Amino acid sequence: MNPRRKQRLAIVCSIILGAGGIIGLVLYALSQNIDLFYMPHEVVHGKDDNKVKPFIGQRIKVGGMVKVGSVKRNNDDLKVSFVIFDKTEEITVTYEGLLPDLFRDGQAIVANGNLVSPRVVKASEVLAKHDEQYTSPEIAEAMKKQYLSDSTEKPAYNY
Repeated sequence: MNPRRKQRLAIVCSIILGAGGIIGLVLYALSQNIDLFYMPHEVVHGKDDNKVKPFIGQRIKVGGMVKVGSVKRNNDDLKVSFVIFDKTEEITVTYEGLLPDLFRDGQAIVANGNLVSPRVVKASEVLAKHDEQYTSPEIAEAMKKQYLSDSTEKPAYNY
């Protein structure tokens, strides 16, 4: 093989390997920053047919309804804990900061945070729906699937 062709082949191969390495690193970094959405029963039992559960320390978004009477506020600081539920399971969410103005018992919420134990999420952000007609698309879809697939009675929630 001609030395000039060898040099070109080496340059092309190194460019392809470098681009492949960069793409691999970008994909790895993105996979570490993806927040997956879960309902409480999916956190406990796993998601879909393959029953993939989030692992301890994983960043997730969890959505559900705030259980009436479950909100516990610390008088000394801004720490608050509450229980969110769906039809079958309940999980506890802990949060330090100001809650949205629309946060209340019976409210549909989405919490972004880390799973610290199988039934506890430490939230870094809590989002509440903005009016009576709106529920986040993920919660609405999950609630419709869960409630309408195995029940003929209509739940008392707007979705």
